[in-house]
Amino acid sequence: MQKKLISWYQETHRDFPWRQTQDPYKIWISEIMLQQTTTEAVIPYYERFIKKFPTIQQLAEASLEDVYKMWEGLGYYRRAKHLHETAQIIMDKYHGDFPQHYQDILSLKGIGPYTAGAISSIAFHQETPAIDGNVLRIISRQYLIKDNIALNKTQKKITEIVQDLLIGYDASSFNQGLMDLGATICRPLQPRCEKCPIQESCQAYFHHQEKVLPIHIKNIKHKECHYITGIITYQNQLMLIKNKQGLLENLYGFVQYELESPYSFIEEFMNEYHQSLSIISYIQNIKHVFTHRTWHMHIYHFTVDKPLNHMYTLDEIEKLPLSTAHLKVLKAYLKEKALSH
Repeated sequence: MQKKLISWYQETHRDFPWRQTQDPYKIWISEIMLQQTTTEAVIPYYERFIKKFPTIQQLAEASLEDVYKMWEGLGYYRRAKHLHETAQIIMDKYHGDFPQHYQDILSLKGIGPYTAGAISSIAFHQETPAIDGNVLRIISRQYLIKDNIALNKTQKKITEIVQDLLIGYDASSFNQGLMDLGATICRPLQPRCEKCPIQESCQAYFHHQEKVLPIHIKNIKHKECHYITGIITYQNQLMLIKNKQGLLENLYGFVQYELESPYSFIEEFMNEYHQSLSIISYIQNIKHVFTHRTWHMHIYHFTVDKPLNHMYTLDEIEKLPLSTAHLKVLKAYLKEKALSH
């Protein structure tokens, strides 16, 4: 099975910019970007990021705001913060050389077992598994594993299987082969078994269970949040605040409160900023979906009669890292403003 998968990968692998390098720094950047983001969406971000920060040192010496700006639109911004912190750790602790041992890589911020395994095997050709959703699915089909792959004990079992499969083989090609196979052939729905290079050894295919497996049942509570989101303006300036912590830490956004009325918003704003607001208009509702929560933003335009702190022109806003949710809010306001003129 290993030989067939590796030769299939070497002959047919997808061509991505991070596959044209052995530089662990660039492989690390790509792996972090590929978390929660499709491959095609990552390519332009990866190329811009590497052009702006071609080395660990340049990333470590950059301002966090510059790093966020290059990340803008990719989402899950904590990844960018961890990249920046980890680059500084590598400069301090490893003198700018990316660590080569799996445990050292795993100890870095924002790097879990999958990413550490991917970097170790691809950049350093070590026999380390890189277990993600694709691998869990493929192995559960290959070995007819009927346990829930969302459970830690099932993931541990599959990790041990892959660990054994890697012994004596090209771990880089094997792990990347599993990634490509999961993305293109051994898909979650409608697997293309007729094109699969390892179909002969697949127990799920043999027992006609390929459309049943894997069993993947998560128990996740999804939260719905309703906000009044305020576009607060003074002449040609808009008020944006930098989030201190939480979901959108260090990103800029509009003031919003979990309330049901714009008049309550005015009261809350007065309590926090000691400044009165005039309500001008309702703009629209926007829905933004995160992994475990959905934001319903009810957008209103308010004005102040004197400039406040945290006010920016549109040109200044262009240079700030805004969250994707609040970029939608800004676009809605600008569209409404254009229509009213």
